[in-house]
Amino acid sequence: MATSFVDKARITVKAGNGGNGCVSFHREKYIAAGGPDGGDGGNGGNIILQVDDNLSTLMDFRYKRKYTAENGVDGAGQRKTGKDGQSLTIRVPRGTLVRDAETNEIIKDMSGNEPYILCKGGKGGWGNTHFATPTRQAPRFAKSGLPGESHDVVLELKLLADVGLVGFPNVGKSTLLSVVSKARPKIANYHFTTLFPNLGVVYVEEGVSFVMADIPGIIEGAADGAGLGHDFLRHIDRCRLLVHVVDASGSEGRDPVADFDAINAELSQYSPELATRPQIVVANKTDILTDPALLENLRQHVEALGYPLFTISAAAHQGVKELVFAIANRLKELPPVTVYEPEYVKRPPQIDTSSPVEITVEDGVYLVEGPWLQRLISNVNFGDYESRMWFDKMLREAGVFRQLEELGIHDGDLVSMYNLEFEYQH
Repeated sequence: MATSFVDKARITVKAGNGGNGCVSFHREKYIAAGGPDGGDGGNGGNIILQVDDNLSTLMDFRYKRKYTAENGVDGAGQRKTGKDGQSLTIRVPRGTLVRDAETNEIIKDMSGNEPYILCKGGKGGWGNTHFATPTRQAPRFAKSGLPGESHDVVLELKLLADVGLVGFPNVGKSTLLSVVSKARPKIANYHFTTLFPNLGVVYVEEGVSFVMADIPGIIEGAADGAGLGHDFLRHIDRCRLLVHVVDASGSEGRDPVADFDAINAELSQYSPELATRPQIVVANKTDILTDPALLENLRQHVEALGYPLFTISAAAHQGVKELVFAIANRLKELPPVTVYEPEYVKRPPQIDTSSPVEITVEDGVYLVEGPWLQRLISNVNFGDYESRMWFDKMLREAGVFRQLEELGIHDGDLVSMYNLEFEYQH
């Protein structure tokens, strides 16, 4: 039954590659040497994440796992720059954590409204116009575009609710949510009524409201993956306050105290930190209570543990208003919903530099090209000193400088590697 709700998905995303620069010369009647006019390639499109409040599950990512942005268009003659590739916006529910698939580190918590660039498109290559100098007036070379970034990520949905309703299946959580908010969960008289979390906004009074989530019923063993297990415990992680609903009537032959302890044991096993989250205990179904001792035992048990107890009948709308005000007052004292800080640090890629690069000399410029070099440059931040030093070290260890010297390069000669041009210094 749990298959209808998806709250974790692995996807592969790839930004677009940059377009190639163009080699072209101005051709016009009566103009003998019009000079180079090759345009640059367009930049590749980015992969962008955007929160969409109309989404509540990660279901769409079950059917589509690969997302690729458009490549940049190649440059053309007459100094025409290629069109940039169109960025691809992936919409996710609010509260989606984006993790690196390999390390499980958090890259981004999609809880705000700002779009997030997950993968940057490759830069377009330079056309031959860039390489014209007073001494090199007809450069017959241009540059390839750089590849776009790619990433395997895991999307994990953690609801952004202030209040999480917890308790065994069929204790009246969905009924309570439908009474206090405009949420309309499907309700029926059987276990695992709720197959995925329902969210409702509870309006208390002018300027006071909170978000309540009806978390599907937890059964014993959920922390070990039994029943609907971790899929749903995950959603309580962010709730500031837990409202623990217990069937006080004993109508199904269950003991309310044992139920209360069983749910708290599951929470504690899943996350000790979660077990310390503030709780309000709600004794529901008091309108059909036949044995007052059940309610009294529950009251003594939870109050001894320091939890307040509220008696209600969600179905009969009894005691609900008082409960809502108590929840709102408790929330005023609690810190805001957790937003997770990024943990992921981009690591230098493992690049196999064993294959030789191709070096050609055109008009006194040493053109260096090769698949691994292209990948290396796309991972270097040339504005950062350490990144530049790492780049220099990789070139030296790969023997690129030795190859240049064997070809007779001198200090001050120009070296061109994709969109990078520098004077050689020994």
